[in-house]
Formats: sequence, structure tokens, C-alpha cells
Amino acid sequence: MDVPLPVLFRRALESAGKASNLPTVQDQTQELIQSALSDLRVLSSRVNALSLFSSNESLEDIATKDLVYLFVPFVWAEVQNRARTVDRDERMDIIQRIRSLYRIFLTSLDTYHVVPETEKALFEQHAAPINDPAKRRELKIKQYKQEKELKTRIETVRKRRNGPTSSIPEPTSDFDHIASLLPSGTVGKPQDEDEDEEDSDTDDILREATLLLLRLLYAQSQAQLESLGQELQLLQSAPPPPPRQSSDDPRQAKARESDSMWKLDAPTPRGGPDGKGPLLDPSGKPLRPFTILPGGSTDRQRLQAQVFQPDHRLPTMTIDEYLEIENQRGNVISGGGPQSESQPTTSEQLALDSEMDGTAFGREREEAKRQKDENWARYTDENPKGAGNTMNRG
Repeated sequence: MDVPLPVLFRRALESAGKASNLPTVQDQTQELIQSALSDLRVLSSRVNALSLFSSNESLEDIATKDLVYLFVPFVWAEVQNRARTVDRDERMDIIQRIRSLYRIFLTSLDTYHVVPETEKALFEQHAAPINDPAKRRELKIKQYKQEKELKTRIETVRKRRNGPTSSIPEPTSDFDHIASLLPSGTVGKPQDEDEDEEDSDTDDILREATLLLLRLLYAQSQAQLESLGQELQLLQSAPPPPPRQSSDDPRQAKARESDSMWKLDAPTPRGGPDGKGPLLDPSGKPLRPFTILPGGSTDRQRLQAQVFQPDHRLPTMTIDEYLEIENQRGNVISGGGPQSESQPTTSEQLALDSEMDGTAFGREREEAKRQKDENWARYTDENPKGAGNTMNRG
């Protein structure tokens, strides 16, 4: 029994989604790509055999559950673009095939007038041929804003379709978005049993989501066509690879045999510090490149340890250790701030201490205050006010 179309398409999308998250060069990625391509070929053949789409029909004549198969050429092109190639000619052939798939997708959307004329005119413009940088930038900004608006509307419709309390994970790629539009089903059941009957509101939301995603992928296909055209141009202008010399050519084999018969083997160099021959000839001329290194093992280990290290000097002490050393040197000013505003100055404290009559400490502080006042009076007598100001004299 044939696999139902939704199940076949979902299987291809799952393989393509897994491959998109892996490096292209890996064998596992290529196995997933080939599996997806095989399913897409079968799917495209069955869609054509069922005549789901006809140029004689309009967009309103296509059932909502069948609209999702308009994505088949786009998915095929995206998967084919990640197929591994070994030479230039093979890549050029694949590019031509991918461009044909994108054009089939764009033609089908044009046939059913899925994309409005304003969007179509906007995304059909390519930025590369525009010589004016300002106009080229303006075009890219307009296209970016339109794509962003479509993505926002798609996200709004998706939340409205799944409901606010839905546990369905958010799509992370175009393949996930397309898969979310497919009805759920399992292999082994007929297609009509897999698909639940949906009411008109659900059908309208699904149709709106499908059409919005088609418009978004229309824009991406136009950008991909431009990028592939530039890549094809570069490959065509690249120099051809050098011809490969076949080992089966009897003339080349005979020439190699003749050369090996009369060619003298070069003597294997012996000696030297590394066993590869002498470094210098008798006249002191270097015979081969060499590096001078320290003789001791300690120096070699030190130099080897310095290979992988930061290109800046690392700190030798913490900030607390540095402040402690500066404090011991007397370079840290302590006190000050709001808490010291109410504290008396040294002169005020000296005056307070001198008023402690009848004690030895008071007499000592009174004598210290008298000497300080006497020294200040002597200083003011010897240095009148303004005596040191010599800058503004005429």
C-alpha cells in the first residue's frame, strides 16, 4: 500500500530539518539529504499523477489540505542545494537543477495569483544590478521590512491556530513551518482516516497560514535565485582545473620506467645534530633551514611554556594586597567624608585639650597651643600678607 501523501511529505521534511542542523560534509548529513530527495521525488510524481493542481483552476478551487503541496518544489530545491559535490562541473549542474525547481515554485504561485502584485514587483527586483548604493540599500530595506511583516503575521496566525495553552514547540526552520501545516497521521492508515474533519473556522485559519507562508517563501526563492546566479557566474569565469594524468596511459608508464632506469638515487643524508645530514658545508654555507634553540632542557621547557599564553601582562597581586602595601607606604589618605564633618580639627582639638585645667595632660596641651600660636605669630610678622605674590607686579 502506498504511503499517504502527508506522511511521505512529513518524513521528507523531518529528514531535511535534521540535515539542516548538521555540517554538510558529514556522511550522516548526506544520508539524510538523499533520503529526503528520494521521498520528494516520489511525492512530486504522485502529486502530478493525482493532478492536484491545474492551470484551468483558480486559487479558490484548490482545497486547503492540497495547498501545502505547492511547497514541494521549494523544499526539493532547498534540500538539493545542500547535496555534496566534488568538482566545479557537478556543482554547476546542480545549480541549474535548483534554479529550475525554484522557477517551478514561483511559476505555480504566479499561476494562482498567491502573491499580491505589489509584493511581486518588490521581490522581483534584484539589488546586484543596481549601481547606486543608496537605491540598492533602500531596496534591501523595503524587502526586509516586507519579509518581517509576513513573519509577524505568520506567527500571529500560528498562535491563533494552536491556541494560547498549546504545548506544540515553535518551528525553528521553514521545514518545521511547512510540516506544521500537514495533518497528523501514521503510516498504515488510509489518508481519509488520518485527517480529521475540521470546521470552517479552522479551515480558514489553516488556509491563511498556508498562503502567508507561500508569500514569504516566494521572497526567499527570489533571493536564492539571485544568489545562485552570482555563484554560477563565478564558477563559469573560474579557470578550468588542470587535466588529470591517467595512470593507464602506456606512453606515460614507459617514460616513467625509462626515467627510473637511468636515474641515480640521491644519497640519503646522514649525520648532523638531528640525523638529517650536516647543517653547513665546509665553507660555512647553510645546506638546509634550521633553528637555533637553547641547549639546556630547562630553557627549552621555559620557551615551550611561553608559546600558549596571554598577549598581555597578567596581574601579580590582588587589589586588596596592592592597597595594603600602599597603606603601609603612607600613600592612602584615610578619613574624610560625611562622617568626619562633625569631628573637630587638630587646632580645635588642641584648644579643647588645653582647657582641661588641673591635669598634667591639660598643662601639656596648653603649652603646645601656646607654642603653636607663638610660631604662627612669628610667621605672620616675617611674612606679611601678599609678600609671596610676585606675578602681577608692574
